[in-house]
Amino acid sequence: MYLLLSVSPYPNSALSAGELAIIAIIPVLALAAWLVLVFAADRQPRRRTAAEARPLPQHPDAQEQEREQPERKAAA
Repeated sequence: MYLLLSVSPYPNSALSAGELAIIAIIPVLALAAWLVLVFAADRQPRRRTAAEARPLPQHPDAQEQEREQPERKAAA
């Protein structure tokens, strides 16, 4: 029983089209993700709209202190 095997000093290194596509796509996707992250990190904070810029409700004691302060300044 003799099997014919082709022996060559040059192995078959041909890649399929799918393997070549994966080799090309992965670095491109990694670069795109990196660029998106860099630009997102560098972006300036979003400007607040008028509705968002309203002061938050304060504790009632803090509001009373704010009302008293102008009176104290006027008395001084």
